[in-house]
Amino acid sequence: MATSLIPLSSSFLQPLKFKTLAKPRTPLNLSTTRKTITTCDSQNKNTEASSNPSSRNPNFQKRRKSSKYGTSRRSILKKSFLQEQVTFTARVSEDPQVAIIGGGMAGLVCALNLEARGVKSTVFDTGIHGLGGRLGTRFVEPQGLVFDHAAQFFTADDSRFIQYVDGWLEKGLVREWKGAVGELEVGGSFTQFPSSSPPKYIAVNGMRSLADSLLLESRLANVVRPCWISKLEPLNGMWHLSENGTPRGQFDVIVIAHNGKCANRLLSASGLPLVAKQMKKLDLSSIWALLAAFNDPLPTVNFEGAFVKGIESLSWMGNNSAKLGNGGTPHCWTFFSTAAYGKQNKVPQENIPTVTSEKVRAGMLQGVEIALGLPEGSLPKPVYTRLQLWGAALPKNTPAVPCIFDPQGRAGICGDWLLGSNLESAAISGEALGNHIADYLQNSEADPEEFAIGLHDWPSPLAGHDIGQFPGLTSVGEKQEAEAYQLL
Repeated sequence: MATSLIPLSSSFLQPLKFKTLAKPRTPLNLSTTRKTITTCDSQNKNTEASSNPSSRNPNFQKRRKSSKYGTSRRSILKKSFLQEQVTFTARVSEDPQVAIIGGGMAGLVCALNLEARGVKSTVFDTGIHGLGGRLGTRFVEPQGLVFDHAAQFFTADDSRFIQYVDGWLEKGLVREWKGAVGELEVGGSFTQFPSSSPPKYIAVNGMRSLADSLLLESRLANVVRPCWISKLEPLNGMWHLSENGTPRGQFDVIVIAHNGKCANRLLSASGLPLVAKQMKKLDLSSIWALLAAFNDPLPTVNFEGAFVKGIESLSWMGNNSAKLGNGGTPHCWTFFSTAAYGKQNKVPQENIPTVTSEKVRAGMLQGVEIALGLPEGSLPKPVYTRLQLWGAALPKNTPAVPCIFDPQGRAGICGDWLLGSNLESAAISGEALGNHIADYLQNSEADPEEFAIGLHDWPSPLAGHDIGQFPGLTSVGEKQEAEAYQLL
């Protein structure tokens, strides 16, 4: 990808810059990494009867019965506070390698900016069908159904992100969404956002196509997927990554570009307590996504996308077929619940009980009926449905820092949640961390502590729609109130 589209420094960080990479002055050996991990009580396996509580109290196991959902978040976070800090003392490799765990917008932009600075990286992502994280698109064959089942569109307000978007427009990766988008009140009253609203952008072939295209021209960034990194181990001055016991490489620096319980579990015994503590502060919402295809157009609909007001089971409805220009039938719709509805009906997203899925599906379709002002039972029956729970959907708080970096452990975090809840925030965070790591690697003479960032910031509540923030896009109601106030 042409590097001219990538800003070479972040205005947040004011980094020090050197043109060449520092060569290692000392050989790597077993003494280059200091780490002491305090073993958690839950990890000790003492089989002596005298130390076995169940031998003294037959009811012990019943009281200590583990959650049916698996390892609890509380136990994971407890482990993270019992570990001691990894401290790398050797210089980095002559040709440093960075591991980026997570192939969403933040991780991909981080890789692009590392490449622009001459640093190699490998992006590990769990996606079976493609990259993207919240840039998710589901293709259903042989029916030819297409659903954007995560991010629906995005806006651009920050000049740095606008520069990326302009490049994507030039390459034909994204286009402006010209369809009617606005707010829908109960009963079918739709109000379109005014023409003065900022442009709304979509990827031309579904949102995932944008993510899959970002690194196609890269020469210094590799992609490994599907891959679920399950362990981080510091050894001989390097980070050793593995997937369920299978080695996945050695790296000088690691980047955590995803969040939720998987990230917490990965960090729980990594030797990065400060990074783990910051990740622990993140509060995430849960949202249900219902993908539904109809042979006939939905009655009374005169829009392509709408933020739904006043219905707990529904916060958004979007017509993928109209948005992507896939004419004909079936008509593919994406429906999102509110965060409150997601919380009320939250279950393990890997194993959704049938009774829950039936309840949620019926509740969301009823919400569509109410939103459109249709008589009960008159909504056309969908010919295809798929229900998905985004258990770690969107951030509810933010520390308002561009990125997090621990120079002692050579580990960082990037993601939208550090600045907001949108693709713009994700891209800016990835850019910031990529440049920050490059500055760290190319300035070996400086005190490492000068590169510590975001390790002690506390988050504040984050406002926005249930499906995220859209910079520059003002609610119709808020805009009307502001105009009325100006007339006074």
